[in-house]
This record gives sequence, C-alpha cells and structure tokens, in this order.
Amino acid sequence: MSCKVSFIGLGVMGYPMAGYISKAGHNVTVYNRTKAKAEKWVKEYKGNVADTPMDAAKDCDFIFTCVGNDNDLREVTLGDKGLFKTAKKGSIYIDNTTASANIARELYKEAKAKGFDFLDAPISGGQAGAEGGILTVMVGGDEAPFKKAEPVIDCYSKKIKLLGPSGSGQLTKMVNQICIAGLVQGLSEAINFGMNAGLNMHDVIEVISKGAAQSWQMENRHKTMIEDKFDYGFAVDWMRKDLKIAMDEAKKNNSPLPITKIIDEYYAEVQKMGGQRWDTSSLIKRFRK
Repeated sequence: MSCKVSFIGLGVMGYPMAGYISKAGHNVTVYNRTKAKAEKWVKEYKGNVADTPMDAAKDCDFIFTCVGNDNDLREVTLGDKGLFKTAKKGSIYIDNTTASANIARELYKEAKAKGFDFLDAPISGGQAGAEGGILTVMVGGDEAPFKKAEPVIDCYSKKIKLLGPSGSGQLTKMVNQICIAGLVQGLSEAINFGMNAGLNMHDVIEVISKGAAQSWQMENRHKTMIEDKFDYGFAVDWMRKDLKIAMDEAKKNNSPLPITKIIDEYYAEVQKMGGQRWDTSSLIKRFRK
C-alpha cells in the first residue's frame, strides 16, 4: 500500500534510503539543508522537494530523519520550522540518526503529547549498506507503531528489530560502535604484525577469515587496509561522535569502557594526521605512517 512519506536529511546514508522508499512505490517528499541535494534526489527518484522540515512533514503518514547529531535533530524536530509543528495526529516519526538516548526519550514524550508516535531507529551497515538497501535497524519505542512502520523501514534494510522502550535503539547502536572500535583496532594490530613479519596478508586473511577470527570488518576492510586505502564508508569524525555518546552513557550506567577510551584517543591521532573523513579502518595508519 502506498503511503505519504517525508524524508529529512539526504546525506550519504539518507539519500539512498529515501530512494529505496520511493522505489517501493511510496509518495516521498524530501528536505535537505542544502536544497540542491534535494533537487538532485528528485531528478533521480520520484518525489517532491520541501523548503523546511515543517513543510516536508505536513500530511505525511510516516516521517523519517537522518541527520548529524543531537543539535541537528533538535533543529529539524523542535526548531522554529521543525517537523513537530505539522506532524499530523496518528502519524509515525522514525529517526535514523545516531544520537543520544536522552534526545530519543525527549522526542518520544513530545510526540506522544502531540498525538503521534516516535521510534528511535539508528542504523548500521555504512554507506555500502545504505546504497544496497541492506541496513540493520535497531529500534526503540512502542510495539504498535513499530508494526505499522516496519514495512516502510524494510524498504532499506535487511534486519529490523524492536529492542525495548524509547531509547533502546540508540543504546543498541552504542553497543554496536563499542564492538566495532575494538574489532578494527585488533584487525589493525594483526595486519601490521603480519606485514612486519613478511607474510602475504591477503593469503593470511583468506585462511583466518574462515575460522574463529572472522568478522564483518575482516571480510570487508582487510584488502583496503593492506593497500592503504580509506575511502570506503563511515568516517572517523562520525565514529568519534558516536564513541563520545557511548562513553557519556557509560558514565551514567556505571559501565567501564577502558579499551573504547583508548581507541577513541587513537582516532583523535588519525584526525590529526588529516584523516577526519577517512573510514574507520584507518586506525592502521597509526602503525604504517
């Protein structure tokens, strides 16, 4: 069934995600801070361009956002021209931003007060996952709106799961990023060790990736790490933003994150090397300057 959908935020993730919703037959209105990006999207997919988040959300059944951080999210939702001004009663607002659990809970309460529903639904899978329509979506919120929104979210995902009340999606994304940081650092150390030992690391990974050391990072990033190429997805700047969110939350729930803190400092070193926009596998650059 075709629905009226708005999608706010057409970055490297949001652009293809909104495209998959449009290709599934939904009537999509897009908003992006840089209007030229929205106009380009409309030429590539079917849809309409809105001048403000408020205009985009008007009369829509489902409203999606995928922006940078808590401040960006607050602006497009509760700001002067925010979507909360026009979101209709009974609509469902799904936020794909990686943000804090605090703002997720805040938006949930505000939405409830205005008569519509909110789901925090951060994503994992990187740019390649967005472009392939195979993202993992971690959702917090109520079951009834989740069930209604699931077929639309499914347009750009391979795995969607409701993980608990509002904020649970964002907390799960924090778990995800903590895991990734440790995996990438371990892989960086291992590849550097093997190269220094004179091993052909393409051959080594071919073997060990079939055993207990296997991971998505190993399968998808070992080749480019060995070849010193780091233009393949999630940027260091964004990873540091995400790790800060996780470390702030860890203080609240009394969870020590000693390794995560160290790796965050390593990412700060990569930034100083000019690697702000390199992908997260660039941790290996610290060893192979």
